[in-house]
Amino acid sequence: MRTFGRRGAVRCSVLGAVVAGVLMPVATAEVSVATAEISVGSCAPAVAVTAIPTGVPVLDWSENMGYDAQGNLWVSRLYRNEVQRYDATGRVTATVPVELPGAVRLGPDGLLYVVYGDAPSSAVRPGGVLRFDPAAANPEPEVFVSGFTMPNGAAFDPSGDLYVATMSGVVRVRPDASIDTAWGAQAAVPAANGIAVHQDMLYVTTNGGPLGRIIRIPIAAPAERGTVAQLSARLPGLPDFADDLLADPAGILYVTTITGQLVRVDPVAGEVCTVLDDQPMTAVTAVPGRQEELLASTVAGAILRIHLSN
Repeated sequence: MRTFGRRGAVRCSVLGAVVAGVLMPVATAEVSVATAEISVGSCAPAVAVTAIPTGVPVLDWSENMGYDAQGNLWVSRLYRNEVQRYDATGRVTATVPVELPGAVRLGPDGLLYVVYGDAPSSAVRPGGVLRFDPAAANPEPEVFVSGFTMPNGAAFDPSGDLYVATMSGVVRVRPDASIDTAWGAQAAVPAANGIAVHQDMLYVTTNGGPLGRIIRIPIAAPAERGTVAQLSARLPGLPDFADDLLADPAGILYVTTITGQLVRVDPVAGEVCTVLDDQPMTAVTAVPGRQEELLASTVAGAILRIHLSN
C-alpha cells in the first residue's frame, strides 16, 4: 500500500480523503469486465474483531502479513522498517529489520520472502525481495532479488516461480532468482499493487488509471490478460483504491480497499459484493486450518480477525 508523501501521490490523496471523512465505505462494488458481464451480488456480511490491537497509530502501520510453516504470523510494519513475528497468543517473539517492507510470503523452500523498498524512493534506491529462515533464533535476511521500483505484493505459483507486483508491472522471478523478462513484457500491468495466484491464473490489483481495477493474467499466456472488476466508492466520481487480495482454494477473491471494504469477487460466476465495511485495510491472509477465517492488516496498525459467513 503506497501512501503519504513518500508513498505515492495517488494513494496519498485517497487516504487523505478517508481521514478527512470525505470518502464513505461503499455498500457495493461497481465493476466492468473485458469478456463477461459482472453482476453485483448479495452476500452475507462478515464479522471482524481485533486480533492484535493498534500500538502507535500510523507508526505501527501494518502493510502486509503472512504465516510461516510453524504457524507464526509475520507482520510488515512499514514505518518501523521491520517485520514482526507473533505467536498464537499475539505476543511478539522476534523482529527482523526490513526497509519499507511489503508482502510476506512463505516460499516452497520453507523460507520467508519479504518485499522491501515499497516507496517512491525506490526509484533511486531500488527495492526487491529479501528472504530468511523464520525458524532461526535470530533470522538473518539476505537479498534474493533486487532492482524493482515500488514493489508491493508477491505470490508464488505452483511451480515455485515468484511474482512481484511493482510500479512498472508484474515481475516473474524464477527459483534461481533470475528474471523472466520475456514473460514480464507480455504481462504489462502498470501500477500493480497486490497479487494472488489460483491454479494457472494470476490476479492483480492495479491503481494506475483508473483506480481499483482487478486484472486476471493467465500464467501460460500473459498477453491474454483481462479486467475482472472495477471497484468504486459510494460517492459519485470517486474510485476506490484496491490494495492487496487473497484467492481462496475455490478461486474466490477477497480484496481490501482504502475505504475500508473487504470485497468478495467470484471471477467465474461473475459476482461482486462487499462483505465487510470497516477501517482502511491494506492486506488479507487466510488463517491456517480455519476455512472461514481471515486476517486483515490495517492503516492504523491493528490486525483484524474476520469470520466469513457461508
